Amino acid sequence: MKIIDIVNASMKFGNVTALEDLTLSIDEGEVLGLFGHNGAGKTTTMKLILGLLSPSAGKVSVFGHTPYSQSFSQYRFKLGFLPENVSFYPQLTGREILHYFARLKKVDLKKSDQLLDEVGLSSACNRKVKTYSKGMKQRLGLAQAILTEPKLLLLDEPTVGLDPIATQDFYGMVDRLRNDGCAVILCSHVLPGVEKHINRAAILGGGKLQALGSLSELRDQASLPMTIDVHGMMDREKLCRRIDDYVMSANAINNESVRIKTVQSEKLSLLKEILNHPGVADIEIHPASLEDVYRHFVSANVQMQSHMEGAR
Repeated sequence: MKIIDIVNASMKFGNVTALEDLTLSIDEGEVLGLFGHNGAGKTTTMKLILGLLSPSAGKVSVFGHTPYSQSFSQYRFKLGFLPENVSFYPQLTGREILHYFARLKKVDLKKSDQLLDEVGLSSACNRKVKTYSKGMKQRLGLAQAILTEPKLLLLDEPTVGLDPIATQDFYGMVDRLRNDGCAVILCSHVLPGVEKHINRAAILGGGKLQALGSLSELRDQASLPMTIDVHGMMDREKLCRRIDDYVMSANAINNESVRIKTVQSEKLSLLKEILNHPGVADIEIHPASLEDVYRHFVSANVQMQSHMEGAR
């Protein structure tokens, strides 16, 4: 079931085009990573989904309905949102804040107390929010976003201010929500650690969709090489000659290791040659990361824009 269906959506503010001809859909139980530099169109896309903006052209559908229409109010309890910069009444305690949202959203207060524990705030729930760190406020914001057990969750820079352990706990919660059928849009500049928690990535640039697909699909589209590190007491020069037909480059990185760059289509043939070479003790395979993929498509967009401006 499509939770979000965006078809040829554009958004203009005067003479400025913030989003152009965006087509994007998200299914139930899917996590979509939404990536792009500042001004790429991410915030505009989120606002269209939330119904805070109506598109200048095209169609935006959430739960099969128009999110910026008055009739959509009955579906808002199925939608959760965590903004990048959360703001709460500073004189209230964490528990009072979450109880307030629970009453607004018609949720049992016991549920809010349970969530305070799940996000790691049970020991600080009776402190005023003005004493909270940025990370603690972020965790309180996450608790309010998932109070109603939403079927769609929008997360804008959700791990800002979180320490490594809290970040891992956060992604564990995202995984559980996905397994329960919740669709999630995860917007982040912190790419390391994100890739194993998303099903697909959408990369925006200049208000346009530059790339969309699973990480393996985007690697193929970008034709990015993988890195293979070979370790052991081996004849490195002989190994490099042996694998020359399957690699883009092969270089010694220390006395007992060789770093190899190759394409996906040559991986199996290459590995067979490496495994049959005397002295090989270990092999590490590193496919192109989400950060590598992102850099490729963003750089391609910048080069295209520079070429178009130069041609004018």
